[in-house]
Amino acid sequence: MAIGQFKDVEEGEINNNNLEDLGKPLLINEEKLGVSLKNDDIFGNYEENGSMKMVLLSTFVAVCGSFEFGSCVGYSAPSQSAIMEELGLSTAQYSMFGSILTIGAMLGAITSGRISDYIGRKGAMRMSAVFCITGWLAVFFSRECLSLEMGRFFTGYGIGVLSFVVPIYIAEIAPKDLRGGLTTLNQLMIVTGASTAFLVGSVISWRMLALTGLVPCIFLLIGLLFVPESPRWLAKVGREKEFQVALQKLRGREADVTHEAAEIQEYIQSSQYLPKARFLDLFTRQYIRFVFIGVAIMICQQFTGINGIGFYVSQTFVSAGFSSGTIGTIAYACIQVPVTAVGALLMDKSGRKPLMMVSAAGIFLGCFLTGFSFLLKEHNLFLGYVPIIAVSGVLVYISAFSIGMGAVPWLIMSEILPINIKGVAGSLVVLVNWLGAWLVSYTFNFLATWSAAGTFFLYAGFSLLSILFVAKFVPETKGKTLEEIQESINS
Repeated sequence: MAIGQFKDVEEGEINNNNLEDLGKPLLINEEKLGVSLKNDDIFGNYEENGSMKMVLLSTFVAVCGSFEFGSCVGYSAPSQSAIMEELGLSTAQYSMFGSILTIGAMLGAITSGRISDYIGRKGAMRMSAVFCITGWLAVFFSRECLSLEMGRFFTGYGIGVLSFVVPIYIAEIAPKDLRGGLTTLNQLMIVTGASTAFLVGSVISWRMLALTGLVPCIFLLIGLLFVPESPRWLAKVGREKEFQVALQKLRGREADVTHEAAEIQEYIQSSQYLPKARFLDLFTRQYIRFVFIGVAIMICQQFTGINGIGFYVSQTFVSAGFSSGTIGTIAYACIQVPVTAVGALLMDKSGRKPLMMVSAAGIFLGCFLTGFSFLLKEHNLFLGYVPIIAVSGVLVYISAFSIGMGAVPWLIMSEILPINIKGVAGSLVVLVNWLGAWLVSYTFNFLATWSAAGTFFLYAGFSLLSILFVAKFVPETKGKTLEEIQESINS
């Protein structure tokens, strides 16, 4: 089938009577739309209402999975004391309950690429929702430790797959001028889900909190019935008719998709001549640069200490001299959402590299302030100022992380990986991220026992290395199609 434009085509309407329209260029009627569609418009060539509605709806449905991700991560903190008391768990048993989420997520990460390549982006999200629902129900009905841990493992597996497929799906459906902001909604909804779980968990029981985790899964399953599959995945698996219909639906029924469809098809066809990617192929000269950038940027994200600081923020405030860490923890939870939203707005204006470098610089400042506060405490200097400096440092840290380093690595990962290796390479990148998350959260207490000040200075050092790495190796992807990005990296 030739690549062309479909006028007033909906799924299933392509027949012999309208095949003659293929290849005829379509012009958008600006008077009918009542808008000017100039290239310098904020939405580029995608201002057409039908297009934006479907892209935004598809993004909203996908980020229900991100909200679920955040709900799972945020569940353990507010429910810890109640679960331990009701089920009679020891600290070690509850630690296993908390950490097994990460173990499940690592397994989900390993399989996420192959699953999303085999059953599609929508199919992977459906499967993840089923795993999460099963896990939450197991937690809700738990009467002993084993079922509790199995439930947590299932939800971990589900979010491990979601952490890969949601940003990939959004990046593959979004117009290039909006891709950064829309993909950043993934991180915004993660922090929103985590903050919501923390706040709601402070007023309802742990079993009811488990049931709230079902809500985003239900929205995801229902919403997936009304949104198209990723056109790039459809083209990759040879479902050309569905590819054309999905792309037209996303861009609007009167939009001219000739150039975009041809570019996607040309890239897909060229990649089909390449052998099917295996794990060892990722380290060949052809792909190593893509893999290196994807893996290294996730290491930068995790080794600035986000999971150690986030998981033990209340403990950090108490160690700094507060009688209770509750107020500081609530402030930490609430500040993530508006700052991440600001990052989403800036993503397609400032560019990816400047945002990451500013974010890493802010992380350095936050870690330095917090480490300095503990250094003062160790030497019994200005003790009255220690708690204030510590809280200020942590809030600067989370603000800086949320505006860039929290979201941009996921966006870069979804943009730079060629589609023929996206499954296996994406699995590796997400696995590295979850492995880093586990390692940082596991070692935080040991490092803090050694030296609280030294721990934060260590994270500050990693933030400086992150600035150097981003400046030297990470490409600017703002305003480019996925195919243009991958071509520029190889050039």
